Amino acid sequence: MPELAYLNGKISAIEDAFVSIEDRGYQFGDAVYEVIPSHNGRMFKAEEHIKRMIYSLKELKFPNVSKKYLYDELNLFFSKAKLKRAAVYIQISRGVYKRNHCLPNIDEAKIQFVMTIRDILKKDAETAEKRKKGISVITVNDARWGRCDIKTVQLLANSLAKQTALDTGVNDAIFISDEGIVREASSANIFIVKDEAIFTHPETFNILGGVTRSEIISIIKKKELTLTENFYAAEKLMNADEVFLTGSITEVMPVVFVNGNKIGEGVPGKITTLLYDSLLKRMINPID
Repeated sequence: MPELAYLNGKISAIEDAFVSIEDRGYQFGDAVYEVIPSHNGRMFKAEEHIKRMIYSLKELKFPNVSKKYLYDELNLFFSKAKLKRAAVYIQISRGVYKRNHCLPNIDEAKIQFVMTIRDILKKDAETAEKRKKGISVITVNDARWGRCDIKTVQLLANSLAKQTALDTGVNDAIFISDEGIVREASSANIFIVKDEAIFTHPETFNILGGVTRSEIISIIKKKELTLTENFYAAEKLMNADEVFLTGSITEVMPVVFVNGNKIGEGVPGKITTLLYDSLLKRMINPID
């Protein structure tokens, strides 16, 4: 089945879709995005992703965009590709204007709405191999802007952190604030387990309110496990029994080494495995 692009209502092959050089997303990072996974031909938590996108648009003072319009266009686009297992990327920029730091007059604003859909079965195989063994990460200073709760395309700090991790020979990087607080990974939220209690950073401006994060929290509560949403230091991360990342494509990824130090037994932990298995069931059967 085809991998496709959508540009302001027009659907084409990805290689045939182009945006203007004066798009504000390109020139200023003035755009927001979402990535929605599908399983067995159904998108998972699409409404939650669209809801978060509307939040991001409002926080950045974009012109009003109808939630129904976004959802209808997304469903139409997704149905065209007929991919069973895919990642749908959605991006909305403030539009095409002559370069100016000032925002365009909201009455004249015309958003640019872009989507792509790609098959991720091959990526799944690579991810499954990593999940089986667990991954290694490093910690880096959090140099991102102060509104990480808004899902913008301003990802240079995230990209540099990820590349630093890869250059070091590990898989990802965990952001640590100047005060020593553990925030999140380059493109995923983070949880730790200590003495069978689970800890994660609360939803503040300093992290993205992850859709998968929320789903994992729902599972934790349903399983009647102990969860604390509070700030915790890098030392607690290093001394955890289990560490795992969550994200729409990452799903649940065990972390077994941090800065070269072994976490727990150095293998994916039982709570991490339990939560992943429970998430997988929900993804395959959303009614469950």
